[in-house]
Amino acid sequence: MTRLNDGWGDERLTARDKGIPERAIGLTVDEFLATEPRLSEFWTPVIALDDSAMRNNLSVMAAWTEARGLQLMPHGKTTMAPALWQRQLDAGCPGITLATMGQVRTARTFGLDSVMLANAVVDARSLRWLAGQLADPGFRFVSWADSLDTVDAMERALREAGTPRPVDVCVELGAEGGRTGARSVEAAIEIGRRIAASDVLRLAGVGGYEGALGHDRSDAALAAVRRYLADQLVVHEALGDLYDEGDVFVTAGGSAYFDLVAEVYAPAIARDDRTRFTLRSGAYIVHDDGFYRGISPLDATRTGTDEGMLRSAMRGYARVVSRPEPALALLDGGKRDFPFDEGLPVVHGVAPDLGRTLAPTPAACVTAMNDQHTFLRDADVSIGDVVALGLSHPCTAFDKWHFLPVVESAESDRVVELVRTFF
Repeated sequence: MTRLNDGWGDERLTARDKGIPERAIGLTVDEFLATEPRLSEFWTPVIALDDSAMRNNLSVMAAWTEARGLQLMPHGKTTMAPALWQRQLDAGCPGITLATMGQVRTARTFGLDSVMLANAVVDARSLRWLAGQLADPGFRFVSWADSLDTVDAMERALREAGTPRPVDVCVELGAEGGRTGARSVEAAIEIGRRIAASDVLRLAGVGGYEGALGHDRSDAALAAVRRYLADQLVVHEALGDLYDEGDVFVTAGGSAYFDLVAEVYAPAIARDDRTRFTLRSGAYIVHDDGFYRGISPLDATRTGTDEGMLRSAMRGYARVVSRPEPALALLDGGKRDFPFDEGLPVVHGVAPDLGRTLAPTPAACVTAMNDQHTFLRDADVSIGDVVALGLSHPCTAFDKWHFLPVVESAESDRVVELVRTFF
């Protein structure tokens, strides 16, 4: 089992760490946690994570993927938090997916030894660095390529660097209107054959991202995703005689349509026991109260049951600082603190302070956000009250914080961990 280095426990907390209690300044993370801190000590605004909900989500996703013959290499760019990567590795994930070579370099400093780069790498400087990392026989790395030009760029840099072993590369299939990826099955097959013929690259399968083809659960979106996933398998079958004995991947799966990945891949999984059919869903560890709540196949609001479902494990807290109009309150947290790109926060309740029992406010809603303010309407609140907010889209929540406190559960304000991010 991979154990990542966790030296941030010895890191000293400073006044530069947003939200940290005053008494924590100068203490190491471990020293502060030994004092059994409470969330009520933290300054607003703040995002807190829920330990109980995260444990549930890790267990749910591990069981779900195992039952369907899938492996999970979750996208680590969601959190950029090695402490949470470790939880995912401990739950059975064979590695972590990342998005940039800068993120890969960061991950290597923590000892991560199994990485999928869900992207192309063409920069000669990062390829020279990669060649050096491949001298470590325990380091497993696979990236993607979606054009012959990408293959050419990789070959030039790796030959110049003198890579000690070929770089594993999946051909990336895309779709018209999508993001990256070859725009046809025929083009993807040609790229795959070119990779297989290389002396410094090794053909390692087929990759891609179906989430760019839909943003909801409409019939049209689901049909587009299914067609795309089926095309991935066509490319995989066409390249079958070019694979060697090493690892072979067929990989897709954001956090919105992973049920369709399992559905479309199922016949291939049943007949192919050497390929690693791999999901890369990353947001599941904290889920959310917005975009993923509305689209995830494992959300209780979609299925009508809480059993075996994902739970939101992140919550924002902001304080009322202004009541300029009878129906309007302004909170002290905004776009610099909470995600906003996939929907505004929703109101969970109001309390006199952090850690106090929340009073429901059924009519209250967030209508807008500025850099450092959130507009709250129709809420029975007073100056100084704290509003608990359900957030949408974890991928743009973690990057706003250096440390995020983790409480035992939604019913407890005891802080049991500080999650350190490395964006």
